[in-house]
Amino acid sequence: MRVVHLPDPATVLVDVVAWGVVHAGTGYLAHRLPVAWLSQDRWLWRERGWERRGRLYEALRIRRWKDRLPEAGALFAGGMSKRHVPMADPDGLGRFVVETRRAEVAHVLAALPGPLFALWNPPGAAVIMVVYGVAVNLPFIAIQRYNRIRAVRILRRASGSATGRAAFARARSARGTSGSNIP
Repeated sequence: MRVVHLPDPATVLVDVVAWGVVHAGTGYLAHRLPVAWLSQDRWLWRERGWERRGRLYEALRIRRWKDRLPEAGALFAGGMSKRHVPMADPDGLGRFVVETRRAEVAHVLAALPGPLFALWNPPGAAVIMVVYGVAVNLPFIAIQRYNRIRAVRILRRASGSATGRAAFARARSARGTSGSNIP
């Protein structure tokens, strides 16, 4: 329901600024989430049957296009880029899993405000804003889920070895840390 009526150029400007604020704000909010919260296997991050152990994402040819999208994990101080998995660090893969969860939360949150754009957009444009919010964030969510499924599979395999169990335990013991200052 449109509450504020603006001229078309002003509406477009408000839309652009509002989406910028939404994306930056949800990114910063996710950046501030405690590692302890992100280290726990919560409902949102669990692998679903329809993902078919990552085969859904392979069918979408995600490997071909995922590196073409921007990655802003290191945008805020203490953040981590997910372009390269820090495999040299024994805890690197566990940290990577945590950061995929952080990114997924950021993109889910960024998609949610779309309906608020109905407050100042005509009905057709409001629908476009909702579609935009979902369409822009869905590929990023898919990338995080795909990468996490693969990383967790590797961690589970490694947990069978003594070295793997120790690394997995260290990755999960970051519970006292907050923000993105991941050990």
